[in-house]
Amino acid sequence: FAAETSCDETSICLMENSSIVKHITYSQEIHKIHGGVVPELASRSHLEKIQIMTNELFSKGTIDPNEIDVFSATCGPGLIGSLLVGSNFTKSLAISFQKPFIPINHLEGHILSTSFNNDIKFPSLVLLLTGGHTQVYLMKSGNEIELLGESVDDAIGEAFDKTAKLIGLSYPGGREIEQQALDGNEDAFVLPKPLIKEKNFNFSFSGIKTHINLLTKKNKIDKKFIKDLSASFQKNITEVLIEKLERGLGRLSTENKKIKSISVVGGVSNNKYIRSKIENFFIKKNIEIYYPIKEMMGDNAAMIAWACMKF
Repeated sequence: FAAETSCDETSICLMENSSIVKHITYSQEIHKIHGGVVPELASRSHLEKIQIMTNELFSKGTIDPNEIDVFSATCGPGLIGSLLVGSNFTKSLAISFQKPFIPINHLEGHILSTSFNNDIKFPSLVLLLTGGHTQVYLMKSGNEIELLGESVDDAIGEAFDKTAKLIGLSYPGGREIEQQALDGNEDAFVLPKPLIKEKNFNFSFSGIKTHINLLTKKNKIDKKFIKDLSASFQKNITEVLIEKLERGLGRLSTENKKIKSISVVGGVSNNKYIRSKIENFFIKKNIEIYYPIKEMMGDNAAMIAWACMKF
């Protein structure tokens, strides 16, 4: 049994012998009113939903809880209140049924998620794109993981959400911008590309958001502006990812580290535009690209259960 409550998704999963028996995820809608996640509201919603979901799971006879061997939950990073709800609830179940409890790192869950449905070729890169993190990891093996670089300020998902809010779109902003960009001119605005010339895997997105804030003050925010800016932002941020990856790969090659594959994980990897551009880049590099199964893309308990199985 695994639980994930690091942000605004309440998720539980039963996994047996590397197969998902039952996976339930509830996405909190209340944050749309506020244009972003409100930690106190997230914690309260987790507390309510995780009890209802677990009671439903056990009452329907999916499994006798006495037959569960291990209980696990996300214990960081994330919103402290939300994490405490999920971890304390799951620990109480473990104590009640006298079974072990294993804490799981949220990021490790994402990193290992593609090994559920892919035979990973090492050494492998992992590009983690979420609302709270933008990171690149080097996996030398299934249990040897090294952080190569990360965003020094805003995460990529945060940049999407803040940009969407600036131009009047609802939360979460990623899907909204992707949809608006379909009918926009991606060359309408030239946006900055921070840290782009540095041969490392570090990113910076806050300067792009600041530039967009200035553009909203200088332009009329009508439908055309929203569509064109969405398309330009999406193109710019994708180019930043690819150019940084190319420079970083160049640095690794000088260190005799030839990358054989890359995993693209996290909720932002659902963006079809970003996926297609990254795929084209790595196909030309003759590097295999992996994604998790769809239900392991965002924040979810299945990846936590899988990370526990690999523990």
